[in-house]
Amino acid sequence: MVVAILLSVMLVQIAAALAIWYAATGWMPADLALLGAVLAVALVRMAINANNFRMARRAGSVVPPEHRLDPLGRLRLFAGEYRASMLSTSWHMLRHRPAPCFAGTSAALPVLLVHGYGCNGGYWAPLRALLRREGIRHDAVDLVPVTASIEDYVPQLEAAVQRLLAATGAPRIVLVCHSMGGLVARAWLRRHPDGAVARIVTIATPHHGTALAHLGPGENARQMRIGADWLKRLAHDDFGRRALFTSIWSWHDNIVAPQDSCRLPGAKDIAFGGIGHVALGSDPRVLRAVLSEVHAAAALTPLPTPGTIN
Repeated sequence: MVVAILLSVMLVQIAAALAIWYAATGWMPADLALLGAVLAVALVRMAINANNFRMARRAGSVVPPEHRLDPLGRLRLFAGEYRASMLSTSWHMLRHRPAPCFAGTSAALPVLLVHGYGCNGGYWAPLRALLRREGIRHDAVDLVPVTASIEDYVPQLEAAVQRLLAATGAPRIVLVCHSMGGLVARAWLRRHPDGAVARIVTIATPHHGTALAHLGPGENARQMRIGADWLKRLAHDDFGRRALFTSIWSWHDNIVAPQDSCRLPGAKDIAFGGIGHVALGSDPRVLRAVLSEVHAAAALTPLPTPGTIN
């Protein structure tokens, strides 16, 4: 479903570029007209990103002095988020197809990757490349449909957990979740308190909601609004399991606002600066932090000798 939506968006962009190119060829060379058409579409995407940053800043947290950015830092922040969002939506997620679990040789626990709102497993392409290099067994779940209730994703996550456990023979796994995916993991843990999970790493998850959720369609977007009853019930029900969590987030998130909504009381907290919402899934600093959490979880869990996935 996500691929179909992204293909539709891509076709609209291509059609817009062709229309601009056709109109411009009447008064400029065709090659310059084509370049101008492509730049026009790129500028629209930039404008969307810039507006996200503007809205997130208006509802944002007060950034501590050590994470404040100078003009060059803000330019790098915007460029990094623009690049990450373009790669994710126009390449990684568009090309994504469900694949079998990766059969690694590392002693680390298997990792299940849980994407966020409006995404699919293709979002994790940079992290999956790192996990393959490290020989860490992993898989990704695709949550459907796009606008469902977060509670509707819980059975899908449970099925993916059981598949990964069965495929690897591991006693427990690590969940790594981006954005809404972290809320899915918390809802899953509420229903499966004895679930075979050693660590849950959330990245840019709006644990207390985000002001920008009002812009998104679907029950899941409504559940992520600040003050939503669903979030309040979740916070009450899973408080005793927070030691399982590590929350990784950025003071400059352009989707989660206020940004410190990513803080989860009782969880390990890792905050960065100068990284946007989508870019958190590919930034080298974040990937190193995730890898460290995965290895730390393995150190606390006795494992059988890794076998071959059938």
